[in-house]
Amino acid sequence: MENNSYRRLTRSTADRRIAGVCGGIAKYLNIDPTVVRILFLISIFFGFIGFWAYLIVWIAAPEDNRIEP
Repeated sequence: MENNSYRRLTRSTADRRIAGVCGGIAKYLNIDPTVVRILFLISIFFGFIGFWAYLIVWIAAPEDNRIEP
């Protein structure tokens, strides 16, 4: 018997502004997407790590409607 109780980080297609990264992270963490967007903006202004994190997730995470079983 297979255990499918794990969650998968995906980019949101319903709640997106640019690529759906913040919406996907918010859905994964079960928090408001605005909080994630603000945290990304703060991290971009203070250290620029937010840009690289956003870019990596944008490339690595699939969209939520393209999940293969």
